[in-house]
Amino acid sequence: MKRKLALLLAAAMMLLSACGGASSSAAPASSETPAPASSEAAPASSEAVSSEAAGLFAPVSKDEIKIGVIHISDPAEGSGYTYTHDQGIVGMQQNLGLRDDQIIRKIKVADDDATAIETAMLECIEEGCNIIFATSWGYMDTCEALAEEYPDVIFSHGTGYKSNGSNFNNYFGRIYQARYLSGIAAGLKTESNKIGYVAAWGPENGEVTSGCDAFAMGAYSVNPDCQVIVKTTNSWFDPEGEKQAAEALIAEGCDVIGQHCDTPNPQLAAEEAGVWGVGYNSDMRKDAPKAVLTSAVWNWSAYYTWAVENVINGTWTGENYYGGLAEGFVDITELSDLCADGTAEAIEEARKKIVSGEWDVFEGEIEANDGQMHTSEYYSDVNWYFKNIVVK
Repeated sequence: MKRKLALLLAAAMMLLSACGGASSSAAPASSETPAPASSEAAPASSEAVSSEAAGLFAPVSKDEIKIGVIHISDPAEGSGYTYTHDQGIVGMQQNLGLRDDQIIRKIKVADDDATAIETAMLECIEEGCNIIFATSWGYMDTCEALAEEYPDVIFSHGTGYKSNGSNFNNYFGRIYQARYLSGIAAGLKTESNKIGYVAAWGPENGEVTSGCDAFAMGAYSVNPDCQVIVKTTNSWFDPEGEKQAAEALIAEGCDVIGQHCDTPNPQLAAEEAGVWGVGYNSDMRKDAPKAVLTSAVWNWSAYYTWAVENVINGTWTGENYYGGLAEGFVDITELSDLCADGTAEAIEEARKKIVSGEWDVFEGEIEANDGQMHTSEYYSDVNWYFKNIVVK
């Protein structure tokens, strides 16, 4: 069942984990097959690859390739969603030995502004970009349209569900696996048995809800008496609203604050209140060192290196990409000294089961907080909350 679930989840490629756009509704599943995810990429060759390369495009010299990146905010913020994506771009650049002038960044491109999105992408094309990484959910439709208009340019969309099997693909991962592990840390740490969770969207968004469920399931696995109390902001990026939601949860008695939103503000609220937290996207210990137990994070450089290397080598196939713990694409950060005794051992036990394929988070029937039993094969199926979740 686990392997079936993984493949079907991969096909779904549903909603954005952290930041994705104005829409909060679940999207239909994609029929595309994801590409194999790898956390290690072989060195890219600057020499022309032989004509036997199996890709859809001719090889591009490593010295001549240009990469466009469209960001919803500014990586200089130093934490959160855009920062983490850009660290992935930096990692790819280092892995492949590319120059700074080969990376064309467009920042603060609102993903609900179609004109701004198109302008940013056209500027990348005019500057000679061979591949454009569009990192936010709301960029999807513009990628689709421009991919048809510019068949020689590759548009690679972070999350989403659309692709054309040629010059437009999507990439995402099994972040729910990392969330489960981080939930273990929260479940063992709480003293009030009330864990707060700041969610960007409610149960209408399968990606956010599945992540929240996985976190709650991890907590429950080590502490069946705990509750996870959820407050939503109805936005991927709302710095003020995220902090206010965290403060409201702390007022409810929550002494650990998890999150699925863009900024570290829930962790800052936790630290200010003298409670603990679990971050997301980037290692948020640097933001709130007196609060953060660990963070669920992405290794975006695994994909960016893989994709650009394929463009250089002429082996780009247009496949989608979907990685998890086993591929090193998602994980949690090093546990802080604030974690309860036994946390590392409990997490390692769960990690081994997931990585080996013995078990996965959404395997089998799962009881929701309304008493109903659910089996979930797609992110879009997860419109229910796990049995220990309370919505405020």
